[in-house]
Amino acid sequence: MTQRAALAALTAAMLLLGVDTAVAGGIGSNGAQVSKTSGNSSGRVLQSRITFNVKGATPSKDGGSITSTDVDWEPPACWYEPYWKAEDFKTYTEANWSIYDSVGGAPEGVADDKARYKEGHPYKDFNVEKNDEGMWWVAVTNPKMEDDPAAGNCKRDPFWVDNGKNPGVPQAIDTETLAGLAHQRTVVPPTEISLAPDARSTVNAPTWVWLDKGAFKPVSVTASLPGTGLWATTTAKPVSLHIDPGTADAEALPASGECLINDDGSIGEPYARGKAELTPPCGVRYLRSSGNGTYGLEATLTWEITWEGAGNTGGKLPDGTFATTTEVPVQEIQSVNR
Repeated sequence: MTQRAALAALTAAMLLLGVDTAVAGGIGSNGAQVSKTSGNSSGRVLQSRITFNVKGATPSKDGGSITSTDVDWEPPACWYEPYWKAEDFKTYTEANWSIYDSVGGAPEGVADDKARYKEGHPYKDFNVEKNDEGMWWVAVTNPKMEDDPAAGNCKRDPFWVDNGKNPGVPQAIDTETLAGLAHQRTVVPPTEISLAPDARSTVNAPTWVWLDKGAFKPVSVTASLPGTGLWATTTAKPVSLHIDPGTADAEALPASGECLINDDGSIGEPYARGKAELTPPCGVRYLRSSGNGTYGLEATLTWEITWEGAGNTGGKLPDGTFATTTEVPVQEIQSVNR
């Protein structure tokens, strides 16, 4: 068999395992040799096996991902997770070694990998005799944070963990990690507020703002790692609406701009005839005309996020926000319906 044919056959064998062609040691997925750095080669090209299931979100081009209200919090940029059965890891790694042998010799670092995984320093023959008793854990990177400096913090080489044992290393996958990843993938609908009057607001007259009952339902995201029993579900529930009039020549109602959710799930109060001279529980009073333009009224909905996971774990995660802007024309002459 020619070197080209051998390379194609071995690559095809690894593709059947459903992973990119990367070696456990110091070889990148593009086939180029890279320098061997201790513990810095196991996971950056592997795709996590975590799956996500979303419930309660209606797809919309105007919706989107929430933004954490805690500037000091962020989901994990990398972690370690169980990835290989022993026999699969052996097949995968030895195929990589064979590829590089077939094209001119093993790169620097492969000898160390052979000693580590095959020759008993500390593992013998990839632990294949314990194939059903544990798994090889590897580092993986959060695909949404590949450019984050923290994505390079998981630098351990693949390591073996017996079934039911605690990996005993920082950043090992757990339910809280899964909850953080689910938080990052929470997508909510646009904040489509109701305004009255709905055609044009008037200087010095209050504009009523509200969200009807049931306009927003909780959104849940479940992150799970197949074959491990690990899962976590986050639930995002709307709790308040913040109004920014879009100009300094206006007053938010209430003055804080925070409109809390009512007991029935609505926010604010719908406008009705006869309320023109009343102050709405949620709204805005514009003090100057927008002329031939409009003011961009920004409505930011805050979503409270809680989570529960395997093993009776759970808790609260930072709230998330999502903002939508509505263009409001404001006229000079006051004219209201009573």
